[in-house]
Amino acid sequence: MSSAKQILALLQSHAEGDQEQFYSIALQVAAAEARQGHRSTADALRSAVESAQAATPKGPVAIQFSKPRGELEGLISHRDARYGLKDVVVDARLRTSLDELVQEQHRRNWLREHGRVPNRRILFVGPPGSGKTMTAEAVAGQLGLPLFIIRLETLITRFMGETAAKLRLIFDEVSKRRGVYLFDEFDAVGGRRDASNDVAEMRRVLNSFLQYMEEEASTDSVIIGATNHPELLDKALLRRFDAVLAFGLPTQDEVKKIVQSAVRPFKIKAIAWTKVLDASAGLSQAEIAKAAGDAVKFAILNERDSITSDQLVQRLQARRDMQEAFTHRTAG
Repeated sequence: MSSAKQILALLQSHAEGDQEQFYSIALQVAAAEARQGHRSTADALRSAVESAQAATPKGPVAIQFSKPRGELEGLISHRDARYGLKDVVVDARLRTSLDELVQEQHRRNWLREHGRVPNRRILFVGPPGSGKTMTAEAVAGQLGLPLFIIRLETLITRFMGETAAKLRLIFDEVSKRRGVYLFDEFDAVGGRRDASNDVAEMRRVLNSFLQYMEEEASTDSVIIGATNHPELLDKALLRRFDAVLAFGLPTQDEVKKIVQSAVRPFKIKAIAWTKVLDASAGLSQAEIAKAAGDAVKFAILNERDSITSDQLVQRLQARRDMQEAFTHRTAG
């Protein structure tokens, strides 16, 4: 028998005209029936879905994802994904993990046929500017899903019980509306319960979050937490996440890819990679891309069709100077 959450998700997707989600949930119901030994019912459901899909007009159709409304409007920001995984520069190990996540999501109904569920609760850890947010957007783009960014400034309040209640609204939405949900600066929610500056209300919030993370979601929405400070997270969270993916500073090969991508369609004349790589040392992916973008703007404003290595190195050094100035100011 279908669960109440699956029925609610079916109604929600039907009301929003999201046929792909409607069929996906219907196939999940078929998988559940098959696991219970109701093979004829499962086959009938799958046949009905296949017939309905075959009758659906083919061709490029722009899908307008509905945006959060009501109380959720201030808690969740909607963004249509602009990237796919081919657009992000990550190391081979991380690329493999992301490809596996996408494959499990694409074949989630097949996994359920075999009594398994796809990974959908992922933690991104790494320094600022290492590509965590862009990668979350790329995952959404690769899956053809909207990206929903949780606005922590409106989620966390000082009133007792209000933050936990808002979390409940968000996780109800996760169960009803398929998407990629990003909790950026996740340590604000998932901080250690034994931290010296902790208060009883934030302990309650974390306990609520841990409870909600355990709940099943028929939509298989992907939940991504991203943090620059994994050492601040409560250890109990590690059991709730299906995978923890570590981001780092780019390697030399990755620096080359970032620069080449960021300057397109411009080219760099006789690029001196040794100088560029030396100037890029210690800079994050975002800082390197920003420096390359500044060099492109200089070329445009000066009506040039190419960039020199010295111009790029100058911008990279400027980013390093900014980084060092901020570090010294913080230390002082």
